Amino acid sequence: MTWEILLQKFVSYLRLERALLPHTISAYLQDVSRLWRFFQTNSSHIQPLAVKAEHIRSFLAYLHTEGISAPSQARMLSALRSFYRFLLLEEYLTENPTTLITSPRTGRKLPHTLEVHEIEALFMAIDHSKPTGVRNRAILETLYGAGLRVSELIGLKLSHLYTEESFLRIMGKGNKERLVPIGQTALKYIQLYIDEIRCHVPLQRDFANYVFLNSRGKRLTRHMVFLIVKELARKIGLKKTISPHTLRHAFATHLIEGGADLRAVQAMLGHQSITTTEIYTHLDRNYLKQVIDSFHPRS
Repeated sequence: MTWEILLQKFVSYLRLERALLPHTISAYLQDVSRLWRFFQTNSSHIQPLAVKAEHIRSFLAYLHTEGISAPSQARMLSALRSFYRFLLLEEYLTENPTTLITSPRTGRKLPHTLEVHEIEALFMAIDHSKPTGVRNRAILETLYGAGLRVSELIGLKLSHLYTEESFLRIMGKGNKERLVPIGQTALKYIQLYIDEIRCHVPLQRDFANYVFLNSRGKRLTRHMVFLIVKELARKIGLKKTISPHTLRHAFATHLIEGGADLRAVQAMLGHQSITTTEIYTHLDRNYLKQVIDSFHPRS
């Protein structure tokens, strides 16, 4: 079978059986297609069912010579693993050519985060006299107060708010649901936005149940939330490069610095593996080292 046919089947599998989001499916398709383009560039025209381990190794070597970073190589290899696991599942193949391929070493990069005073400065920079200011305060409080991904924030619905119990029902990656506790401060600003600002927005029927809307009554986009955060960072003269995801990192970092259980933080962030959450213990160790250096008599 050709690349075109099997990639179409792969996309259907990702959408229907794994229930992945469109942008995630697009990323998988782009990464697997990179191998196809590699074969076309080298005039080998190898079809997917004829790919062997040596072809994958040659592809990774090519990516290295092209200056593609190790994390990007690892991501592409991960996509290829998923593609060939799908082909095995559908019985197009009896062996997976990616099984014995070792992922490039990527190291573990500590995420950018913010100090508590920097979070407060962002909040204080918001102009609450404007309707968008009240909405933006509610957005930042929710990102930081519940550790949400930006996709989870813009997908948050009114029916997912459990204000009396102080919980949010979140639809995470792969349409996996989780309940996330949220503090009273964030809830206060969400309610203020709903009661005093959102009620005056001309609602579009398809978006009436979403919490955060733009001035035209449609759901906010990821890009819009990114711009809100970047503009506030510019306004306070913050030198760090931040995004909405930085507030999620700050949420986890501050919880662990305060002594929160790692498993609890994993559940709140919606991480499938505890190893993903463990990155924040490295941030915490840096914090603890500063404490030792500052206060231990033998330092």
